[in-house]
Amino acid sequence: MAAPTALLAELEKPNIVWICGEDLGAQLSPYGEEHARRAETPHIDWLASQGLTYQIAWSNFPVCRPARTTLAMGMYAESLGGQHMRSVIPRPPGSKMYPEILQEEGYETINHGKEDYAIKKVKGLWSSQADLATAKQPFFMKLQDGKLHEGGVRAKMKELSQETLPRYDLPGFQPDIPEMHRAWHALYRRIEEFDAKIGRWLETMEEQGLMENTIIMLWGDHGPGLARGKRHTRDFGLRVPLIFYIPEKFRAHLAPEEYRPGGVSERPVGFVDIAPTMLSLAGIEAPEMMQGEPFMGPFAKAPSRYVFGARGRMDERIDMVRTVRDERYQLLRNYQPHLPYGQHVATLFKNEVMGPWQRLSASGQIKPPPATYWERKPPIELYDLQEDPDQIHNLAEDPQVRPIRDRLLAALHQHQESIRDTGFLPEAQIHSRPAKNQSPYEWAQSPAYELERIRRMAELAADTSPEAGPQLLAGLEDEDPAIQYWAALGFLNRGSEVGRAHLEELRSFSESGSAPTARVATAEALVQYGEVQDRAVGLAVLLELADQETPSSDQYVALAALNALDRLGEAALPLYPELKELKAAKYGALVLSETLLPRLESFRGR
Repeated sequence: MAAPTALLAELEKPNIVWICGEDLGAQLSPYGEEHARRAETPHIDWLASQGLTYQIAWSNFPVCRPARTTLAMGMYAESLGGQHMRSVIPRPPGSKMYPEILQEEGYETINHGKEDYAIKKVKGLWSSQADLATAKQPFFMKLQDGKLHEGGVRAKMKELSQETLPRYDLPGFQPDIPEMHRAWHALYRRIEEFDAKIGRWLETMEEQGLMENTIIMLWGDHGPGLARGKRHTRDFGLRVPLIFYIPEKFRAHLAPEEYRPGGVSERPVGFVDIAPTMLSLAGIEAPEMMQGEPFMGPFAKAPSRYVFGARGRMDERIDMVRTVRDERYQLLRNYQPHLPYGQHVATLFKNEVMGPWQRLSASGQIKPPPATYWERKPPIELYDLQEDPDQIHNLAEDPQVRPIRDRLLAALHQHQESIRDTGFLPEAQIHSRPAKNQSPYEWAQSPAYELERIRRMAELAADTSPEAGPQLLAGLEDEDPAIQYWAALGFLNRGSEVGRAHLEELRSFSESGSAPTARVATAEALVQYGEVQDRAVGLAVLLELADQETPSSDQYVALAALNALDRLGEAALPLYPELKELKAAKYGALVLSETLLPRLESFRGR
């Protein structure tokens, strides 16, 4: 039972230790017997046997920077404008990260491990570099293991390349190829190494007499760096381990009602809830700006039925997905379904699984469901996680579950409105539309952001009905540049039939439209669907917008243009000399060097 607020100041404040595994999903024995057979994790098992395991814990984002931003701020990254990987945005006035607030309340804040936030770096976020033997109590300390990161798993795969490895029962969405089995084996060997490190940390805490005064939280920052895990918004990419150990002396006033050693909680929680929960455990009420709900401590609130997830740009590749799940079902809303699941992200394709998976799928040697990774997405996906944990059977068009689909869509829409989701702006507009010295969050709270109207156009754009052409044309003429953007994407999504019916309008907008990111989309449609003259116009526009040397250049527009050129492939060959000399944006350069120029060079050599 929670302690009365008036007594909080008199109560001893607990130390709080976070133990984080990078790229660690729920592939641990407390989450299923199959995982217990794959890795020996005695120290993680001990924590679970003494603590509370949350079965439905989501990172809110399937990649580190926006996930950690959400966690540290207690605010959804897409509300802040920080949903795109490696983006940096201004922090809203008056907002604070949880370590700052803990410091104000007398905590020593200590970080040993990764910092990766979308907001500009905060000075003095951590008060010291003490270790478990020298930290002054009360303290908050974050401990982290980086070898579980996808790069560490890749390195382990190389170590194991000459060994005869066991075969695993792979999820149905993964390709049954030797590289995939080696990836799983490498992941579990890294998990065992992580467990050994946890054992050393626990031993130090015991030696220092800290166990009776210290709350321990074990977590991963998003799903594993395996095929269709990290960077992807199905449950496999968002679900993480979350285990809390609370010493007996604190349980009466800090632990939730369901806490018991070895217990399991079915309460859905997300990273957005972690910061207010940490503050509650320290006897601090979360600021009103925080959007998460504390689930422990004196300020704990009733559980929500839903958790939410999102995907934005992943390094050099642009996409927008939003998702919601309840205790059983997950719904995904793909706002750019013309893009495949398996876009070529340079870092991801360093994994030796990706090349054979793509090549064998193209030749027909790998069949669906793994082969569908390389196909375009449906606008809506709905999965029954109880009956179909691998999320292979999309129920979105099944009339028997239509009420569930409608309920989850309504919950998603309400959530988007409540947090003022900035993802309905193309990235260039997230940075250009706020006034000088104004954060994207501040601007999105204002009436200038017509979120509902823009969202409706985005959903129309993701639809495939050909009769929507007049509405899309009206969208191109709208005063709001975000409406123009989604209308332009609507032509791309619908394919050649609609595109060829409106080539004149697409050509006119490509040459003189007012929204650059919308011009990128209409120019790409011209090249895809038009005749020789249309293709020449579209390519010229894309080259213009990709060039960072032009006076009106924008790195985010340039990146969108380079992505379009990359998708066009051989059709972009006439621009090869110009592209080779192009001084592109940082992530645009990755597109050029990793995919576009090598592909064009191979076409030239035919």
